[in-house]
Amino acid sequence: MTQLRYRLPLFPLPVVLLPGAVMPLHIFEQRYRDMVADVLEHDRRFGLIYHDWDDHGPFLAESGQVGCVAEVREHEQLEDGRYLLIVEGLERFVIDEGLEQQALYFEAIVTPYSDTSAMLGEEMEFRRRESIRLFEQLIGLLPERPDRLPELSAETEVSYPLAQTIQMELPWHQRLLEIQDEGSRLERIDQVLRAVIRRGQS
Repeated sequence: MTQLRYRLPLFPLPVVLLPGAVMPLHIFEQRYRDMVADVLEHDRRFGLIYHDWDDHGPFLAESGQVGCVAEVREHEQLEDGRYLLIVEGLERFVIDEGLEQQALYFEAIVTPYSDTSAMLGEEMEFRRRESIRLFEQLIGLLPERPDRLPELSAETEVSYPLAQTIQMELPWHQRLLEIQDEGSRLERIDQVLRAVIRRGQS
């Protein structure tokens, strides 16, 4: 089945937004103020894509780059024109082709970027339960149980909620975003959980 290609405004930032995550953003550069004004009049969505200007140089909107659709949940425009946003990560996308800029901000033609995992049903639920078990074991080692923890169920996707609680370098989170198999994402997360558990027990 052919996946729908569509035009998406892009906001390259040195952050990684994961599906289901909520993130505050401070929009001060004029071209992105323009972008926010446009998306608020349209569908409130833009693509947030990991790009560190110091490390990666100019943003070229190259094909194959994977990002996450951000939907504006709350917004406040300040007197000087800046925006304070609360966005939520929705589905992932991959850039098919960058576009010549008709506006000051970046745009691209993108395609939804979905999982292709062969692990389904009971096998996937068993896999998720193992990751949840490790996470609960780690939480049990803490002096106090945190107030805000993700709600986890083996019947639904758990890799992204777990990843949001793990403080790792941004390329690690970006690689997780790019993996198209939840079982493989959970393997990477479990490696981190087991390492932290070992340190906590030593």
